Amino acid sequence: EVQVAESGGGLVQAGGSLRLSCAHSGRLFDVDAIGWFRQAPGREREGVSCLDESNGRTYYADSVKGRFTISSDDAKNTMYLQMNSLRPEDTAVYYCKADLPYCSGYGMSVFRNERDGWGQGTQVTISS
Repeated sequence: EVQVAESGGGLVQAGGSLRLSCAHSGRLFDVDAIGWFRQAPGREREGVSCLDESNGRTYYADSVKGRFTISSDDAKNTMYLQMNSLRPEDTAVYYCKADLPYCSGYGMSVFRNERDGWGQGTQVTISS
């Protein structure tokens, strides 16, 4: 079973930056995609970004394009989400998943509802 642990959240002012980390273990050899999701109070979990490590394909939600960057370090079994130019609407609990079968916008809309493979999340709060 894949296990993940998110970290790096915090409270920053609008316009600031944060770098989230996700340490993972237990990935199957043929699982190549990773992703970040977030859930704001009173809203459904949404897909933020994913990366297919086999071909470098990425996906970003329109709301974060040009501001967020997903990356991974296989040697450290860790994925990252660099978040720049943060806005109050980015405030949410951020979750990672390391067991995505592929990376696409449609896939993220499906994977967000999966029951397993989630960590505790890390809180990101952006003040205006």
